[in-house]
Formats: sequence, structure tokens, C-alpha cells
Amino acid sequence: MKDNIMKNYGRLDITLEKGIGSKVFDTEGKEYIDFVSGIAVNCLGHSHPAILKALNEQSEKLIHISNLYWNEPQINLAKKLIDNSDHKEAFFCNSGTEAVETALKIARKFGKNKKGKNKNEILYMENSFHGRSLGALAVTGQKKYQTPFMPLMEGVNSVKFNDIDDLKSKINGNTCGVIIEPIQGEGGIEKVDKEFLKKLRVLCNEYNALLIFDEVQCGIGRLGKLFAYESLEVIPDVICMAKGLGGGFPIGAVLTNKKASVLKKGDHGCTFGGNPLASQVSLAVLKELIDGRVIKKVKDKENYIVGKLKKLKDKYEVIKEIKGEGLLLGIKLNDKPQKLLNKTLDNGLLLVGAGKNVIRIVPPLNVKKEDIDKGLDILEKSIKVIY
Repeated sequence: MKDNIMKNYGRLDITLEKGIGSKVFDTEGKEYIDFVSGIAVNCLGHSHPAILKALNEQSEKLIHISNLYWNEPQINLAKKLIDNSDHKEAFFCNSGTEAVETALKIARKFGKNKKGKNKNEILYMENSFHGRSLGALAVTGQKKYQTPFMPLMEGVNSVKFNDIDDLKSKINGNTCGVIIEPIQGEGGIEKVDKEFLKKLRVLCNEYNALLIFDEVQCGIGRLGKLFAYESLEVIPDVICMAKGLGGGFPIGAVLTNKKASVLKKGDHGCTFGGNPLASQVSLAVLKELIDGRVIKKVKDKENYIVGKLKKLKDKYEVIKEIKGEGLLLGIKLNDKPQKLLNKTLDNGLLLVGAGKNVIRIVPPLNVKKEDIDKGLDILEKSIKVIY
């Protein structure tokens, strides 16, 4: 019964039963175009053959053994990530929040190695979102998430997003790390300014602090490159990832360069992290995205969708701005989005909000043109009814 589940989610009144490609179906058989993708998770859509194959074959061999022992899928997955990045080592966990927690511990350990107990301050951006555990909440720049759980972890300080002067006034010799999202997803699809990011990289080098990218939502192909940093001309010391990394199967990861590879035996761990089943599924996802060239087509799909959204903006005054990059896009409204989200749901399109007045569009990376057209037709139909 539904009463047996904690009431910590504002769930919509539908129960989804199955999915194929960019479509899902509820228990009544109604079809929906899925432009939520499990909140940027289902990068290959639903029931992708490569994921099903990996699940079936690996589950018949070995599901879990713990990190007391080596397993080949984890080794192969780490190699795939490192071979396609500018980094050295990988740590595996189960979620984006866990990846962020790992990165915070890495920054603290790095600071202690360099300057003892006083080099422990971590900077984060206003309006950011990094997860819901106490550590991740401490560096989440939105009071609505933080306030019910105060006091949080100390030794953190916020910086105004894209404000170089504020950054300069906050970073100092006791800063051990700075965490930033290349695109603030939950914060309203806000892109980082490249000049701000370049200056941040210079300052992190100057003060010997780690630069941490939270690519949980914007990474794994969503911007048209495997990693978001590849589009930004700045290489971070640490990358946090999850969501699309497993294509729907829970897995998270942290990549570090040589400078940030500070964790030693006993410093950190994760019971389920990098288990054979999760690793094999993730490896199958990466092979499809990279070797199957799914990522190569993301920019063309971005241009197609943005072109159609701009035409909607010209027709309907409720649309103020088209935001984002790749297939992490947003429609900024001059109204709160919930009315429109409810109407698109009724009409067979799943969308999710971001920030105060933005609707996110995050379809699978392999979404077909006909599903794009159908989804955007439903969006326009819904706008017409309300506005």
C-alpha cells in the first residue's frame, strides 16, 4: 500500500509500469513521452538492448562480492573512464550524493596533507545543488534544502555564481577545495561563465586548492561530450558523476587527477560501490555512448530542439528564455511552471521543473526525432490551453 512509503516526495498521481525508448506507460496503459529521463538518468532511454544484455549476462555470473576482492567489470569500467578523460584514478559508489561526499573527503585530506588542520575550508556556489546528505547539503547553496537539518558541516563558505570579485574575496590559503556545477541543474539551468571558470582554475592553482566539478546531471554525454569539462576549456582536479553513468542502474563515480589522488587504504569505502553488476551495466552504457556514437549526435538534437523552442518563444509570451546546452535544456517562464507541468502530464508528456520558473527538457540522449516532435507538439498544445 502507498501508506507504507514515507511522504518525503511530492509524487504525481500516476503509477508507471513499463517503458521502451523515450516512452513510458502507466498501469492504465496510457503512453507518455519521457522528457524527464529519471531526472537526466536514462541516457539510453528505457529497456535498451545493451543494458538488458549486460544485466542478464552479468547477473548469471556474479552480482556482488565487496571490494575486499578485485572484479573485472570494475577494472574495465575504470579503464574506460580514465582512457577517455584527463584523470588518473576512479572510485565507485552508488549515487551522485555519495560521489560528492567522496570529493569533499578528498579535498579535506588534500588540505591536511598540504598545510595541516587549518587548510580545510571548502567553497561552493550560491544556488547550487549537490545532494541531500549532511555533507552534500552543507555545500548546497539553497537554504530551503539546508534549513530543516541545521547545523550542517562547518568549514564551508558560499560564493556568488559567476562573480569573480566575490570569488577573489573568499578564496584563501585555508581553502582546500572549490565545488561547482558547470550547469546548475536544480538551480534553474544556469550555465557557468567560461571566464569565471578559467579564473577559478587559476585561483585554485594559486592557493593550492582542488577544483571539483559536480557533473552528476550535466556529464556523461548530456552536453555533447562525455564529460562536461571538455566543453569548457578547464580541467578539474576531481569529477563527481552518477545519473547517466548507469543509464538507470544505480552507480556513481569520482575521478581524480594525480594531484587529487590522496586517498589511502582505510580512508574511504563503499560496500556496493563498483560491484560487478553495476560496473558491467555502466560499461555497456559507455560503449553505446562513445563507441556507438550516441554522444556525437547530441549537438544536432540540441540544435533541432532549441530551434523549435525558439519558435514557441516567438509565439507565446509566457516563454521568456530558452536556456541550457546539449540535452540539458530549460524553458524559463514568466509564471510558475506547475500549471503547465500538470497540463503536459494530462496530455502525455513528462517534464520536470528547475528553480523557481524553469521547465527542464532532458530527454534520453538517443531520443528519436519523431518523439522530439511529438513531445514538443504536446508542449505547445498545453501552452495554448493555459495561456
